[in-house]
Amino acid sequence: MQLTALELTDFRSYPRLELAFEPGITVFVGPNGQGKTNIVESLWYLATLSSHRVPHDAALVHRGSQTAIVRASFLRAGRELQIDLQITPGRANRARRQGQNLPRLRDLLGEVRAVLFAPEDLGLVKADPDGRRRFLDELLFEIAPRFAGVKADYDRVLKQRSGLLKQMRQMRRGGAGRPVGGLDPADAAETTLEVFTAQLARLGAELTRARLHLVNRLRPHMGYSYLRVATEEGADTALDLPPQDRGQVTSPADIAYTSAALEAIGAGPGELPGLQEIHDGILRLAQDRRDEEVERGVSLVGPHRDDLEIRLHDFPAKGYASHGESWSLALALRLGSYDLLRLEEGDLGDGEPILILDDVFSELDVHRRERLGRIVTGAGQVLITTANDSDIPASLSGGIRLVDVSRGSAVPREGGSGGIGAGSIGSSGW
Repeated sequence: MQLTALELTDFRSYPRLELAFEPGITVFVGPNGQGKTNIVESLWYLATLSSHRVPHDAALVHRGSQTAIVRASFLRAGRELQIDLQITPGRANRARRQGQNLPRLRDLLGEVRAVLFAPEDLGLVKADPDGRRRFLDELLFEIAPRFAGVKADYDRVLKQRSGLLKQMRQMRRGGAGRPVGGLDPADAAETTLEVFTAQLARLGAELTRARLHLVNRLRPHMGYSYLRVATEEGADTALDLPPQDRGQVTSPADIAYTSAALEAIGAGPGELPGLQEIHDGILRLAQDRRDEEVERGVSLVGPHRDDLEIRLHDFPAKGYASHGESWSLALALRLGSYDLLRLEEGDLGDGEPILILDDVFSELDVHRRERLGRIVTGAGQVLITTANDSDIPASLSGGIRLVDVSRGSAVPREGGSGGIGAGSIGSSGW
């Protein structure tokens, strides 16, 4: 898909900004802190309903304002698409598609397809599992938006179940509560726990299987992408292999989905068990760890405890990979995601996603920078942010459009705009 116009109102550092876009490579240039990332962050928010920098929406609204509005126009499968999003911290955000209100915000997921690589992605390799689970879920929701509803329902049940476990811990430690419907409080809690556990197993099995299937599909693209980033030969565009051949390439980088439920049912590497098997595995684990869960007052079983294992040369990348290798692994995850969407999901009429590279050239050594430039040259649409012209690799070619960014403004560079400029996409109506 292609972004054709973007309008920001009271988003981050922009009281008002309008930009029109064309296919190819657009580079936003400016010193740190001037608002380059704010522009691409707005697009990423439309794609994922989350920021890659902050966990809460309050930071997205311009100081002194109550609401931020992001409006964007796209070409998707040859048809025009307009998305409007109103961000109001402390209240429910609202979205429109083609001028029509969406009943639920998550109905926006899957409409905008994008892949973003940013400095924060180093945490995919070095940080805790929650960032890797979020990475998988964001990609999953772009491909199959219905799982956003499954995840929301799972999170709700998980919160209720964990709250009940805390109450049961208090009762075990002498804080017996009042009778509930004539039942002893402990008996009532046990009955309710069984209900929540059944719901957790049903929803957790769906989410676990979907993530596992996604990782199995992503794995050959990720391994191949690591070779392209880490070796000169692999980065040669002439060696761009089709999807069916990538699984045959030997790569030192690998990924696997790790889950206690999968271990409980004896699932082998790459195996995709049925929903009922995974469901039964979660129930069995919950039964085995029931006393421990009550004692700790927390849910210890389910996909909220799973992880995406990243390995290099058959060793865990976390704690083993060097800084440069970690960057290459993180980049390979994103480029693998891009190729999965571009090559395997394009037949659904969505076309390739928009590729966003947010302030990453300064984090890469000159060799990885040049390889990345060769890899992305020729992509349908790439948005890049950088602090210095000198960081732009020479391997990028083919009519790069430059936009100079300073606080509150983004101005196409004379002689380097190539069609980028101010553009209007109408009134928001909000």
